Amino acid sequence: MPTLIDLSRRLAESVDRLRFSAPVSHVYNPLIYARVAHETYLERYGGGKKRVVFWGMNPGPWGMAQTGVPFGEVAAVREWMGIEAEIGKPRDEHPKRPVEGFACARSEVSGRRLWGLMATRFETAADFFEDNLVMNYCPLLFMESSGRNLTPDKLPATQRTELFGSCDRHLAAVIALLRPQWLIGIGKFALSRIRAAAELEPDTFSRVRTAAILHPSPASPRANRGWAPDAERTLMGLGVWRA
Repeated sequence: MPTLIDLSRRLAESVDRLRFSAPVSHVYNPLIYARVAHETYLERYGGGKKRVVFWGMNPGPWGMAQTGVPFGEVAAVREWMGIEAEIGKPRDEHPKRPVEGFACARSEVSGRRLWGLMATRFETAADFFEDNLVMNYCPLLFMESSGRNLTPDKLPATQRTELFGSCDRHLAAVIALLRPQWLIGIGKFALSRIRAAAELEPDTFSRVRTAAILHPSPASPRANRGWAPDAERTLMGLGVWRA
């Protein structure tokens, strides 16, 4: 049985072979240049079966792109998870989106919201990760020439096909390994890919319940009105969390 690290390396190599054209100008693959930090996260917190796996979309420029950890807001990764490692550089770095690793002074809002909620709900990171894990669907960060972030769902259809195939297979392999009761998409896109993967491998997902919470992005007016209580209400309403 492969480990999460085995699966991560397989995904990293698969998607790193892909090439993207306009509007994409730069692609970061933190599973490669931030491998030490990412695999520290998987090794320390990804072991054993998980009751709940939260599934995000892809790295943000000030989060996982800097730390190698999903939704990897620097302070949360360093101070709450206790992870800090030397981070390399992407193959083609955009001058407006430098990778500074744990020296990055920017705070990713989505990561701060997500991990902030977990830190208030669970006393320690170890308490959270005992039964939970956070992963991302796509490991690549895409940028336009201006430095503007381009999410995977906005890629041209011809460029999505092979990428999504690799990511769907990885998703299914992770679920087969962790055997969660719940798979929670962080946002509608993540839930749509969970359902697509489930159609490809129904046996793997036969005992997994799926749902979504609101994405914590600052681009969402609803998230800006109170993402944490919204997500908490959803999870409690589903029965994933209890009062």
